[in-house]
Amino acid sequence: MKQEIKYPVAADTRSAIDQWQNWLLNERRYSPHTLDAYCRDLSDFFCYFAQERQQELSLKDLSRLEVRDFRAYIAFRANRHLGKTTLARNLSGLKNFYHWLSRNDLVTNSALSIITGPRLPKSLPKALEVNDTLDVLSCCLKFNKELWMGERDGAIMTLLYGCGLRISEALNLNIGDITEHSTYLKIKGKGNKERIVPLLPIIWTKIKTYLEQCPYKLTTGEPLFVGARGERLSPRIIQRQLEKIRHYLGLPDTLTPHALRHSFATHLLAQGTDLRSIQELLGHSSLSTTQRYTDVEIETLHREYDKSGLLQD
Repeated sequence: MKQEIKYPVAADTRSAIDQWQNWLLNERRYSPHTLDAYCRDLSDFFCYFAQERQQELSLKDLSRLEVRDFRAYIAFRANRHLGKTTLARNLSGLKNFYHWLSRNDLVTNSALSIITGPRLPKSLPKALEVNDTLDVLSCCLKFNKELWMGERDGAIMTLLYGCGLRISEALNLNIGDITEHSTYLKIKGKGNKERIVPLLPIIWTKIKTYLEQCPYKLTTGEPLFVGARGERLSPRIIQRQLEKIRHYLGLPDTLTPHALRHSFATHLLAQGTDLRSIQELLGHSSLSTTQRYTDVEIETLHREYDKSGLLQD
């Protein structure tokens, strides 16, 4: 069970935290998982000052903190043997809160902008081979007692791979968002940013089959993908199904819902799709994020070249 999130702060800071959380949830549309992580990061920051310095910070205190104060906090966290990724996320959550305070004219403090996070190792998206991806999509009926649930999972995974969606984007769809005559899908992604992705005919075929099998008569505006009790489906259900599938197929632990999105981008790149188009399809704000897929493709080429045995003694 997760520990309760606490904020030992002055009343005005607590009010600002509540407003910031509402902004992340309702305007930025952060997922519950990301929101929880940011809130815990901020809680750790305030608990450090309350426990180590016996100080419950007010907004005025936040404006007066110096570079050395932030560095002391980061050093305190590092001394707890936390990984670089965790430390980087701690700092990201804190900077997000300070940026929001500044935008809303509550706190002005440039000291935090000087602090840089630990350098993280470069990680590549974990895409599947094309044949492995197709095997995953064909296995969805094997791990559900109810036929309609297997059809549902197959439709969801086809959406993730066929449109490059995030799992949250797929599960936020409602009845009416995709119809028999839809040739494209309008997605509202991170930061409330909208993008358009084309729809392959197979996607509607999968969704139609699921809806025909679904025991719930869903109407326009209701969740498209539902669980056993008719409520909007939780991402954890699909995560668990993919865990079963990867064990069955002998695939690596990197097979997650997001791996299907990575596979969508990597396979498009391998077929010659330009980076700008892939950027638009994925909804990336920066082209540099999309450029990671060129590294994946180069890595794949190296692997195939090594397997060929060329230029070996």
